[in-house]
Amino acid sequence: MKKLSFIDKFFYFINSLLAIILLFSYLLPFVSPNTIPIFAVLSLFVPVLVIINLIFVIYWLIKLKKQFFLSTTVLAIGWFFSPPFYKISDKNSSLNDDLKIMSFNVKSFDLFIHKTDTSSQTNGYDFISEKNPDVIAIQEFYQSKKIKLSFPYSYIETRSVKSKYGMAIFSKFKIISSGSLNFKGTSNNIIYADIVKQKDTIRIYNIHLESLGIKPNEQNFGEENSEKLLKRVANSFKKQADQTKQFLAHEQQWKGKKIVCGDFNNTSYSWIYNQISRGKKDAFIEAGKGFGKSYEYIFPTRIDFILTDETAIVNQFKTFSIKYSDHFPIQAKINWQVSLY
Repeated sequence: MKKLSFIDKFFYFINSLLAIILLFSYLLPFVSPNTIPIFAVLSLFVPVLVIINLIFVIYWLIKLKKQFFLSTTVLAIGWFFSPPFYKISDKNSSLNDDLKIMSFNVKSFDLFIHKTDTSSQTNGYDFISEKNPDVIAIQEFYQSKKIKLSFPYSYIETRSVKSKYGMAIFSKFKIISSGSLNFKGTSNNIIYADIVKQKDTIRIYNIHLESLGIKPNEQNFGEENSEKLLKRVANSFKKQADQTKQFLAHEQQWKGKKIVCGDFNNTSYSWIYNQISRGKKDAFIEAGKGFGKSYEYIFPTRIDFILTDETAIVNQFKTFSIKYSDHFPIQAKINWQVSLY
């Protein structure tokens, strides 16, 4: 191989820098945001780092340069020690007694009707009815007579007695108990409902962790001072860490079957996800395909999750790329039968 040109030397310097940052990002699941808040911000950029390193691998391979080994090695380490960035194959089976659960941050339903297409008769309510989940966990819910969701049982928790904004769990199965963790000083929250399906009591946790306040698709994005933005996001991650600890303490009191779902406002490369998913199955990893993108952003971002206890069998997982909100709904089919295979 020939010696590198000046431009290739510059590219390799950038490549080396980004490969090292990606390598350091593999430590994120083990470092609490309360320890190094700024470091936690890196979890948002892991998908970008993966894509850029892949581009460098292709670039060096095309040029037949041995420099491709750098990013290839770092990506290989991530393949074995980090949650998958992309799932090649999925699982698409179904049993009659599967529990079909959907999680959806609906953004107060304000984008449910396509305002630019007045001829369209489809809206978010029709979509939910069409998919016909047994249970749906909704974040950023808004109580209104216009909302048409036909479920016999529901648990809705709003910010206050007068407020109509909050979270909800709708179910075809009877809810025998429910509650809220009631986070202090925030509009975010975690609620839960215990449903009875046949002889099983299943706890459904609906999670909406502290929002980062980043709206990349809005016109005023980027106007805030970068230092101020980083500080604010870092503080949000610290709040997420505290909320996660509160959740884990509450979760320990429940020993039965459970599903933990919702909008974590963080990626699968974070300490937050690592703590909450420990001892659980991630429905996307078990049965999903593709990037699992759940947030409308230029890069594949997965911040919405459906997790189950380890005794569950995930038969199906889907992400629906519809634009009724800035989040995409996710759905899984789950069973607790013992597999014969």
